[in-house]
Amino acid sequence: MELKNALSDYTESEFRQIIQTIKNCDGEEAFQDDLIAHLNLIALEAGGSDLVFYPEEGADNSAEGITQTIKEWSAANGLPDFKDA
Repeated sequence: MELKNALSDYTESEFRQIIQTIKNCDGEEAFQDDLIAHLNLIALEAGGSDLVFYPEEGADNSAEGITQTIKEWSAANGLPDFKDA
């Protein structure tokens, strides 16, 4: 799995794959740590890993829901989100 420099370097599908990999605890602990750190690097202000591990009550914390939350946060703050597929 290639980790990219910015949220806007990912398609929604690529980003959902990262979230799903984190949620499934796929891979070694060091790999998981790297994915979580990367999520916090590119999406911390939108909630970062808290969206996965400490979602707000009633929030959709599926990979799709987290991706949508970050997309909506980016739009509301005038920031780029995901690139087109």
